[in-house]
Amino acid sequence: MRFYGLKNCDTCRKAQKALAAAGYDVTVIDVRSDGVSRVDLERFQAAFGDAILNTRSTTWRSLSEVERAQAPIDLLLAHPTLMKRPVIDSDALYLGWGKDVQAKLLSE
Repeated sequence: MRFYGLKNCDTCRKAQKALAAAGYDVTVIDVRSDGVSRVDLERFQAAFGDAILNTRSTTWRSLSEVERAQAPIDLLLAHPTLMKRPVIDSDALYLGWGKDVQAKLLSE
């Protein structure tokens, strides 16, 4: 299982801990320090659409209107912390750590 998130994100830490406790072998990719390839970002956008962008983040609020108008993939390559997280790549792609994602991954 590949886990895309941030080391200092509370939600990501909770998710990693729960997945490890459930027996998953989790490979963590820190989107800030490790980066995410264009190919992976394109897969994520194909699966989640514009929901992949975290438009409630501090990074988003600091962008100008011109920057916000860029293509989502270009924005994510320039500002990886704009990616909503975690993105979990297991038997399928999962976005976030809501009850729906927890139910699918922790009840198996």
